[in-house]
Amino acid sequence: MRNLFMWIVALAAMSFLLASSITHAAERPNVVLIMVDDMGWSDLGCYGGEIHTPNIDRLASEGLRFTQFYNTAKCETTRAALMSGLYHPEVGVAKLANCMTVAEVMKRAGYFTMMAGKWHLDKQPTDRGFDRYFGHLSGSTPYFLGNDTFRLNGEKFDVPKEGFYTTTADTDYALKFLDEASTKKQPFFLYIAYNAPHYPLQAPEAEVRKYVGKYMDGWDALRAARYKRQLDMGLIPAKWALSPPHPEAKKWDTLSDDEKKHEDLKMATFAAMVDVVDQNVGRLVKKLEAMGVADDTLLLFLSDNGACPFDRTKHGDLMPWDPQSYWCYHPAWANACNTPFRWFKQNQHEGGISTPLIAHWPKGLTAKPGSLTDQPGHLVDIMATLIDVAGTDYPAEFNGETLKPLRGISLLPILKGQHRDGHDMIFFQFSNNRAVRAGQWKLVSARGGPWELYDMDADRTELHDLSSQQPERVAALSAAWEAWAEETGASKGGKSKKNKNAASSK
Repeated sequence: MRNLFMWIVALAAMSFLLASSITHAAERPNVVLIMVDDMGWSDLGCYGGEIHTPNIDRLASEGLRFTQFYNTAKCETTRAALMSGLYHPEVGVAKLANCMTVAEVMKRAGYFTMMAGKWHLDKQPTDRGFDRYFGHLSGSTPYFLGNDTFRLNGEKFDVPKEGFYTTTADTDYALKFLDEASTKKQPFFLYIAYNAPHYPLQAPEAEVRKYVGKYMDGWDALRAARYKRQLDMGLIPAKWALSPPHPEAKKWDTLSDDEKKHEDLKMATFAAMVDVVDQNVGRLVKKLEAMGVADDTLLLFLSDNGACPFDRTKHGDLMPWDPQSYWCYHPAWANACNTPFRWFKQNQHEGGISTPLIAHWPKGLTAKPGSLTDQPGHLVDIMATLIDVAGTDYPAEFNGETLKPLRGISLLPILKGQHRDGHDMIFFQFSNNRAVRAGQWKLVSARGGPWELYDMDADRTELHDLSSQQPERVAALSAAWEAWAEETGASKGGKSKKNKNAASSK
């Protein structure tokens, strides 16, 4: 009789645990991670821009915006950190060595994993944990023509000769994957890495014409207007002065009328590309709503790095809606897109590493809708956050390999409106651009130039270099960066030297 009683108790306990497990699994949110490419900190309406982005702005008004979230300032390195939860040098950047990808972690946790868009890492997404994939493996692609790296679930995909636009196609396949996800009894993880608005600047003619003429006042006027909106929105404090124009930016008034129209068309095309991204985000949100899962989906939207200053224009005689065109813009427009910060993609000053990050999750977000957080975070935190919301863990070994411990710290407390115990230090490096942030202090060097020291509380636009006033702090932070570089294998970028560009950009 006693044995029968114990058996009944054991059975009840097992049933309770199973029920609890099923309930927990059902409560786990879906996750949609959207990353755009080469979009500046101020390009979205909800970050002070004039570009029409109502769908993304809606996510911000219903969700949470981060004002001090960081990337690695470069496409490939950002993807390595995002996918691994580690600093890019320690995984061999594109190799993603000695780590699991976020897709592998989510798949191990029982999620159906999908990706659309730009990969820019070794192998293919379907080799690294994604059940479904559409997009291009290359670092960029012509938008109307595509290239020979497009793949669909591991197989070569032939881009149609007509009626194709990469941003829209990425969303088309993401929606198809979501249709499949809706038939499965498991949560899903969808990662969309739009190539836009990375060069070449190309967009449908009707979308470009919506913006033609809107940038005829020039880049300085655009920076001033965006800066004012950022102040009015409370996005930045007035104590952060607008950085001066980049020294490579010409004076708008020195351009001829034809040159002004040409420059206006460049920026109009860039704006159209961002607008099309927003339209496609709207399609995704509408799909989630139609599936009945929008409220229980954690949606994260960010950019991989700051605006791009590389003018590699060719075939500039063709209109930017011509599939053979290849337009780019230059530092003057990139400087405006990164308002109010200095420098650009590749550099580890704020203009290169500052990412607009929006979190939207109606059922799980308890921070006040539409609120801002100035708690610093980094791309490596995304993996830790998704592990947290998925109720899973990160193993010590995977596929017979010992894994490096994660660098990230979950953002979930911030999403819950709480204070997070963040990073003691955050490290940055690309080529000979490097930085370390410790609390309110940031040590940074551009293009192998000397270390500069800034107080991020008082001067996040990095206008007042305090390195000569605080040599002991410079020595301590630079030693910490050197130790990190030694540990991770980061390139030290040569010895510091006097750099005229670094000095003149203040």
